[in-house]
Order: sequence, then C-alpha cells, then structure tokens
Amino acid sequence: MAKSTFVYVTYIRTTPEKLWQALTDAEFMKQYWFGMHCESEWTAGANWKLVSSSGQIYDSGEIVEAEPLRRLVLRWRHQNKPELSAEGPSLCTIELEHIAPAVKLSITHTIECEPSKLIDAVSGGWPKIISNLKSLLETGSAVMQDAMAVQSESRTHALR
Repeated sequence: MAKSTFVYVTYIRTTPEKLWQALTDAEFMKQYWFGMHCESEWTAGANWKLVSSSGQIYDSGEIVEAEPLRRLVLRWRHQNKPELSAEGPSLCTIELEHIAPAVKLSITHTIECEPSKLIDAVSGGWPKIISNLKSLLETGSAVMQDAMAVQSESRTHALR
C-alpha cells in the first residue's frame, strides 16, 4: 500500500473523447503543461516519458494500464532531481467518468515513501496543470501562460 498520496478531482465541461485526446496528444498537451509533453504509445506496457520544450527528459516510466476514455495508470520515476529520484517510482492513476455535460477527472498520485518530496512537488504542480487543461478545453485558452511556468518550474517539472 502506498505511503504518500495526492488526489485531485475536477469536473470539465467536455466529452470523454476530447479529454482523452487532450491527455494523450503531445502537441495539445504543450498548451496546458507549460510547453512540456508526454511521449508514449499509450498502451499497457509501453514506455512513457515527460519531455521539456528543450528535449530534456524530466520523468520516465511505463504505462501500467490504458483503457481509452476511462483510465490511465502510469508508473514513473523523476529523472532530474536526485532527492526525488531516490524515492523510487510513483504511480499515477488518471480516471475519467462521464457525468453529462461534464467529465469527472480524478488523479491519484502515490509513492511508497513517507514523507515524500515527490508528492509534495506534484501537489503543487497537478492543480496548475489541470486548471490549465480545464480552462483550455472549456474556453479555448489556458489560465496560466509560460511566464508563470518559469516561476514554478521546479515544482511543475518535479510533478512527473
């Protein structure tokens, strides 16, 4: 059982199809993840990595589960900060539930370490990223732009 956990839940006025695409399309992702994007085939067992706009890999791991439009489970380890990498791999479960006219998006991020510096980092990053995603899907523009990402770059990048 996980020792440290972060949970984030929001409702986004969109469809499961549009939300799934936003979560798995690298180019769209850059709009809400401060220029970062994920690379993967998005199938169980596939490799996964979070890449900065300069090509630096911040996190890497694998897809544990992938059920399009419903559930995505990623196991990853942070690559840039030794103190975060030393905590070992984390597990991030992303669940979508269609509750018309919205989709309930739940993110549960866990790690077998308590207290966890990684969970502290993601608890600051996930709300910014998902707020941007929600705003982008509902209004066509992200809440926070790149300038804000620079201020919180260490927390945002530690998220993966």
